[in-house]
Amino acid sequence: MRKVLKSGALAILSVLLLSIAAACGQDASSDNNDASSDGDITIGLSVADLTLERWQHDRDIFMDKAEELGAEVLVQSADGEDEKQLSQIQNMLSQDIDVLVIIANNSDALSPVVKQAKEEGIPVVAYDRLINNAEIDAYVSFDNERVGEMQAEYLVDQVPTGKYFLLGGAPTDNNAQMFRDGQMNVLDPLIESGDIEVVGDQWAEGWSAEAALSIVENALTANDNDIDAIVASNDSTAGGAVQALTAQNLAGDVAISGQDADLAAVQRIAEGTQSMTVYKPIQDIAEKNAEVAVQLAEGKEVETEDTVNNGSTDVPFIKLDPIKVSQDNLVDTVIADGFHSFEDVYENVPEDERPEKPS
Repeated sequence: MRKVLKSGALAILSVLLLSIAAACGQDASSDNNDASSDGDITIGLSVADLTLERWQHDRDIFMDKAEELGAEVLVQSADGEDEKQLSQIQNMLSQDIDVLVIIANNSDALSPVVKQAKEEGIPVVAYDRLINNAEIDAYVSFDNERVGEMQAEYLVDQVPTGKYFLLGGAPTDNNAQMFRDGQMNVLDPLIESGDIEVVGDQWAEGWSAEAALSIVENALTANDNDIDAIVASNDSTAGGAVQALTAQNLAGDVAISGQDADLAAVQRIAEGTQSMTVYKPIQDIAEKNAEVAVQLAEGKEVETEDTVNNGSTDVPFIKLDPIKVSQDNLVDTVIADGFHSFEDVYENVPEDERPEKPS
């Protein structure tokens, strides 16, 4: 008798739940990706590594913009591990997301999950790092070849002749190669003319400061500390390089580039131990990625004049402009944008040596 009552109660409960769902306009058979039907959008944001300061800023701004546009964001960090990112994305795809946004840890490792997303009708956006050999719907980034050109241009302006060490980023990151392409656009003619001698060329796994430290330590030893400029592709690797230079009392004597305008990097620029960084306005890229994600989730086309081939297809490329930052324009760029505060940037600089604080 108890079993009959229990079964009957469950049947009644099921009918009630179905009735409530129908009253709320929910259709269990509707396409998961039809986000515009009820105004609810769920974005899956897969981040390569949230231990890096840069991506923490991106995540926060992206989420704020997405929520402003009426979307919910599920965020996961792969902590720099390829397999972990693959597993996390597979998990996201099982959670009825409407669009997938990926900051790739390995540009060449994600085609299986992108294929799965496409089979499920879920659009995919590559955020700042192009995903290779996969059918993605949009790529939102800065002109990364131009970033590399800016790095090399600044160093060449400071050190027009001399011995250069090339410190690349993660070899698994497509952006790292784009930065290098830009750098060599500037450096190749000077190398061919003999004005610049390349005394070493290595790539730092995972954009690791520790890897960069070891690489530059070895480079200094191999070259008897005779290096005039280090073309570091981001601020993390620049930080490792500066640490190695500091140990040899060379910090500030060797010109060194960077990228991302991390707080530690702009502090080094203010102090004079790092020459420059390339600031990619995080507000712009994070908000644009959120806007594109919502547009795709709503079934709208993304308008862009540029494309980039990822080995599989010509991907619509929303291209943003980077900014060169040095001691001369710290106040007018990262501080004026509110990316870092004046007090934080000049924390290690005596007050009488600081520029005038903006009002």
